[in-house]
Amino acid sequence: MINQVKAKMLAGGKTLGTFFETGSATVAECLGLGGLDYIIIDNEHGPFNPQSTLAYVQTAKLYGLTPFARVSEVSREAILRQLDVGVMGLVIPDVRTVEEVEKIVEYGKYMPLGKRGVAPTAGSGFWYEDYAQHGLEHYFEVSNRETMLLPQCETVECLNSLEEILRVDGIDGIYVGPFDLSAAMGKPGKFDDPEVRDAIRHIQRVCAEAGKLSFIFAGNEAVAKEDFALGYGSVTLGMDATILTDAVKRHVAELSSS
Repeated sequence: MINQVKAKMLAGGKTLGTFFETGSATVAECLGLGGLDYIIIDNEHGPFNPQSTLAYVQTAKLYGLTPFARVSEVSREAILRQLDVGVMGLVIPDVRTVEEVEKIVEYGKYMPLGKRGVAPTAGSGFWYEDYAQHGLEHYFEVSNRETMLLPQCETVECLNSLEEILRVDGIDGIYVGPFDLSAAMGKPGKFDDPEVRDAIRHIQRVCAEAGKLSFIFAGNEAVAKEDFALGYGSVTLGMDATILTDAVKRHVAELSSS
């Protein structure tokens, strides 16, 4: 069990992914063939549940994509069931307090870091995967190391408590939701506003100082380049639906003018 996204980022590389919203295994295949590092199967805004997530986790792994998921809430069920179907990273939305982050670790990491429930599930090949064949302590160690927990910084409360949140053992990094964060700051979508830009820079800087990974959403390629230039280790570029639509629109515009 190797989280290729985590390994690449810890080695100093940048990673690129997208949100998965369409619910098409064929689209997931194409995203892998296109060279993305990961997809985030969206259980917050998307039409998914653990059963449907499992199908896309399996597809992603076949085509070289690391499967992440965004959960719907901070709860044992939401976190546990996504991990049990094999996602290798969780984005947890609407985080506000250190106590919530401690619960995320409790639900998402095995002992001694947390209290994740133990069972042979599809995510570990029902314990037939090699890493699960060497005793529970080894299985816990590998799972805790390779499964990423990424609280989503999209509230003022999270922004103000960022340093303390990153000190919680078991948190692998921060995922920035710039749309919700700007809205929470009273400046929805005003990404050129100095206060919003400073907040985005601040999050990356605090993550780097804490030795944690930094992820951020970008709506287009230009913003993605800016985010990489700021030092973010990973950018999630749009979503599968917008990538597909924008590609078709470019073809239509080019051929309509010929």
